[in-house]
Amino acid sequence: MGLGEGYEVYVTSDKYNPLVKRREVELTIVHIGQPTPMRWFLRQAIAQLYKADMKNVYVRRLKTEYGLSVTRVEAHIYDDFNRALSFEPAHIICRNITPEELEQEPFKTIYETICLRKK
Repeated sequence: MGLGEGYEVYVTSDKYNPLVKRREVELTIVHIGQPTPMRWFLRQAIAQLYKADMKNVYVRRLKTEYGLSVTRVEAHIYDDFNRALSFEPAHIICRNITPEELEQEPFKTIYETICLRKK
């Protein structure tokens, strides 16, 4: 996977969930001397690796181990965008919206209705 120089990526788990129609992927990224990769950058790289549309890829968890340059990533790749909206929690969808996507529909509407709602 092409994250750039200084990053090594290992796929630790790759399962397809036929009930939800998504691929559940776990990755380990070794980034000695490099910062933890940003969520949008990981979405883009995972979409390229699995030949999926970026709007169907959602990074659920990034966990960098203290003192180590190792990050564990959990991501879901959906077959269909509407399935992603049905199954992914609102806070995960909000975390994964990029600035470029904010200017496009349906992400603009999703951001305004879900992410900016008052508690």
